[in-house]
Amino acid sequence: MLSHHITIAFLSMGILLATARILGEIAHRFGLPQVLGEILAGVLLGPTVLGTLAPEAGAMLFPREGEITLFFDGLITLAITLYMLVAGMAVNLSSIWRQGKTATAVSLAGILFPFAMGFAAALAFPTLWGLESNVAPIVFALFFATALSISALPVIVKILIDLGLYRSDFGMLVVGSAVFNDLVGFVIFAIVLGIADVGSGTGPHAIGILWMTLTFTALVLTVGRWGSHRVLAWVQARSNVPGAVISFSLVSALLGAALAQWIGIHACFGSFLVGVALGDSSHLREQTRFILDRFTSFFFAPIFFASIGLRTNFLLHFDGLLFVSMVVIATIGKVVGCGLAARFTGMEKREAWAVGFAMNARGAMQIILGLVALEAGLINERLFVALVAMALFTTLTSGPAIKKLLSRKITHRLTDYLSAKTFCPHLASEGRWEAIREMAEKVGRATGIPPEEIAVPVLKRERAMATGIENGIAVPHARIDRLRKPVVSVALSGSGVDFDAPDGKKAQIIFLILLPEADDGTLLDVLADIARKFSSDEMLGSALQTRSFGEFLGLLKGDGP
Repeated sequence: MLSHHITIAFLSMGILLATARILGEIAHRFGLPQVLGEILAGVLLGPTVLGTLAPEAGAMLFPREGEITLFFDGLITLAITLYMLVAGMAVNLSSIWRQGKTATAVSLAGILFPFAMGFAAALAFPTLWGLESNVAPIVFALFFATALSISALPVIVKILIDLGLYRSDFGMLVVGSAVFNDLVGFVIFAIVLGIADVGSGTGPHAIGILWMTLTFTALVLTVGRWGSHRVLAWVQARSNVPGAVISFSLVSALLGAALAQWIGIHACFGSFLVGVALGDSSHLREQTRFILDRFTSFFFAPIFFASIGLRTNFLLHFDGLLFVSMVVIATIGKVVGCGLAARFTGMEKREAWAVGFAMNARGAMQIILGLVALEAGLINERLFVALVAMALFTTLTSGPAIKKLLSRKITHRLTDYLSAKTFCPHLASEGRWEAIREMAEKVGRATGIPPEEIAVPVLKRERAMATGIENGIAVPHARIDRLRKPVVSVALSGSGVDFDAPDGKKAQIIFLILLPEADDGTLLDVLADIARKFSSDEMLGSALQTRSFGEFLGLLKGDGP
C-alpha cells in the first residue's frame, strides 16, 4: 500500500466507525438493537445512499477493488473472528444438561422444525429463493435450512438481560436451549460451506472435509476444552490481572481460526469453537468475558456490521415477497417447534410460547452466516438482503413478544418475604460458597429445614450460572422441596463477596431467594423489584449503613434509615 492508500484507508475506517457508533447509540437510546444502527451506517455510506447520491466520493472512500479493499477485507475477517470468539464464550455446554429434558427437547425442536421447513421450501421453490445455476440444489437447500435453524445466543442473552429474565429459571432454560441450537447449527453450516467449495458436494474431497470438520469439532470440545481449563488455571495462578487470560484467549482463537481455514471451512467457525471451549471453563471469570466483549463491541463489531451495508445496494436488491416468505417460514418453524416442545415437557402455555419467541431471535449470528455464504457464492445479493432484514425483524419482535406473553400484574414484592429472623447485618464469610452456607444456616434456624437441604440446591444452581449482578448485588436462589412459601434472606458484607459479577464488583448485598417447588412467578417479580430498588450507588450505600432489620425494611419502603 502506498502512502495515499493508507491515508484513505484510515480516513474511511474512521468515518465508518464514527457513524456506526453514533447510529448504534441512537438505536440503543430508542430501545432498538445496537446492530440495527451499525448496519444503517453502512447502508448510508455504501452504494445504497452515498454511492447513489455521490458516486465519486463513495468510490474513493469505499472502493470495490484494489489495495484499500484488501485492507478492509482483512480487517473485517479479523472482526468476524473475534466477534465469534466472544459469541462462543457465551456458550455453557454444561447448562443444557443441567436444564434437563425441557432444554434438550426445545433445542432439538428448534433445529429440526425450521430445518425441515427450510429444506422443503428450498427444494420446492428454488426460483423464489434465488438459486444460482452454479450452486447444487442440495447444497443450497442445506444452507437455507441451516440459516433458518440458527438462533443468536448473544442477542438472546441481551434480550433476557433487558427484560430482567437472564438470572431466572426461564432465562436459564432459554440460554441452555440456544447453546445446543447454535452449536449444532454452526457445525452443519461449516460442513455445508466446506462441501460447497468442491462443487456438487459429493466425492472424496467433500467427504474428507466432512470428517475433518467433525473431528476438529470433537477434538476442540473434548481435548481442547480439557486443556484450556487447565491452562487457564495455570495462567490465573501466575497472574492477578485479566490481561494474561485475554492474551491466551486471543492467541487460541487465532490459531483455531487458522486451522479451520486450512481445513476448508471459514476461519470464524474455528474461533467460535475455541470460544466454546474457553467459555465452559470455571476459570474464565465474568469480568474477563466482559472485557473481551467490550473490546470487540466498541471497535471490531461496529466496523463489521457497518461493512455489511457496504456490500450491496439494499434498496435495489430488496424483495418484499422474498422477505415476507422467509419471515413466515422462519418464525413458524422456530416458534411452533420450540413452543410445542416446551408444552410437551409440561411448561405453562404462555411461558412455552415465550420460549419460542426468545429462540426466534436471529440477529448477528444470522447476518454473519449470510455474509459468509454470500462471499462463498452460495447465495445472491437478493437473498442476502432478505436474510439481513429477516434477522433484524426477528430480533426486533422477540423482546416485545416475550414481554407481552409474560406480562401480568406484579403481585410479589421483595418486602413481602423479608424477615428479621433471616436478616444478616454482618456477614462473616468472605467466599461465595461459605456465604451461601452461612445464610442457609440462618434460614434453617428460622424455618426448621436442615441447612444442608437449603445450601445444596443453591450451590448447584450457583455453579450452573453465577448470580452476581452489577452494582454490588448478588441473588443466589433455588427451589426447596420442603418449603411451603417463599423466603428471602438478606446479608450485608462490608468487604464484599465475589459472586463473579460481569462488572467485577464484589457483592455487598446478597439476597438468598428460596422458593417452593410449585411457584407462581415469585422469582421474576422479586428479581425485578431488587433491580428496580438497587439501581443506584446511593441506594447501595444507604443500605450498607443500616444496622437493624427495621432500618433496612424502612429504606426499602421509602422511609429511609
